[in-house]
Amino acid sequence: MELRLYQNIISDQATIVLNKFGLVYLAMEVRTGKTITALETARKFGAISILFVSKLKPLESIKTDAINFPMLNVVTCNYESLHKVTGIYDLIIADEAHGLGAFPKPSKRAIELKRIATNKPIIFLSGTPSPESYSQLYHQFHVSSFSPFKKYSNFYKWANDYVNKKSMFVFNRQLNDYSDARKEMIDDCTKHLFLTFTQEQAGFDVSITEKVLSVPMPRMLEIIKGLHVDKIINIDGHEILADTAVKEMNKIQQLCGGSVLDEAGIAVVLDYSKALYIRDHFKGQKIAVFYKFRAEFDILTKILPNCTTNPEEFQQSKDKTYLGQFVSSREGIRLDTADAILFYGIDFSYLSYEQSKNRIISKERTKEAVLYWIFCKGGIEEKILKTVRGKQNYTSSYFNRDFGKIRKCCAA
Repeated sequence: MELRLYQNIISDQATIVLNKFGLVYLAMEVRTGKTITALETARKFGAISILFVSKLKPLESIKTDAINFPMLNVVTCNYESLHKVTGIYDLIIADEAHGLGAFPKPSKRAIELKRIATNKPIIFLSGTPSPESYSQLYHQFHVSSFSPFKKYSNFYKWANDYVNKKSMFVFNRQLNDYSDARKEMIDDCTKHLFLTFTQEQAGFDVSITEKVLSVPMPRMLEIIKGLHVDKIINIDGHEILADTAVKEMNKIQQLCGGSVLDEAGIAVVLDYSKALYIRDHFKGQKIAVFYKFRAEFDILTKILPNCTTNPEEFQQSKDKTYLGQFVSSREGIRLDTADAILFYGIDFSYLSYEQSKNRIISKERTKEAVLYWIFCKGGIEEKILKTVRGKQNYTSSYFNRDFGKIRKCCAA
């Protein structure tokens, strides 16, 4: 296998950092070849036995890439199965490492990986190392015995020095907000460990064009209006409750997709308008569709023919439609053979927005990359889009700010 020039250069640099500090962070943007670069770094480092940890969906692609390195014994594992891992490894590769960054308490996956990685060199991989806060870096590095913050035994002690702590109120409870980390101080301690690389540096010529397509869904708007006013409604014998801002926000997001979860946990399908719009307006095109809720998957499979949830099968096919859930499909998979990517609604997370939309990009792609947002006309989704484009998660505070405007649309 012939590597790209920049992959060779980065792997050379990474090997030097890994030998000197026991860890290196490859902050390479999506589709620039992080997996190949990491495996080449492992080879140059002299490792034989490798544990490559990632999310579930990318594992098949990682195994395919590993075939090109027959000198390496690569064992793959998804983060949810770390508790089953035994054996001894020369080196750990932690893909999508930002997923280890929960704070103030460590996630289960971070705890398990720390157990496995004791005194082992680690290669961290992510195109977005700290998508929401620099505080996300503490537990990522904490899994390594060579962390630049190893003198701090836990996040709270670290935060005393590296975070501007604030107070916030959640359900009338006062809590500490640790998200305002001191970026310059953290950079001073960690910049020697990072090797960054962008799509532009890789020579990507194709940019993403985003288009919003609004689908009239008058029944959904009427239901949304009733739910906002009364906080509880009954639809065909199903009780829908929205007694808090967070719950109302989630119910309205569901309704904009044509379904809703009732108080008994039953998904109620109410409107097929979006799926019908997709079927009629994208006929003859090879498309990938991201959804959030299980009921939306059911809607899509009922209306759209020839669907698959396997990204490898989609890549090799000529006419299949890929269906992927926002969170499980936003990282590590490749969908660049798609004519277009469609978002059936939108997730509240900036990370979902940033990573899902880049699935269509690759260095080999020469045609325009188009992303379509399929929104309920007059709903709340365009407000969410505006927020996540600004690199913020859409929270209840944004919802409280925006929903009065949405209510006016509903009443029009």
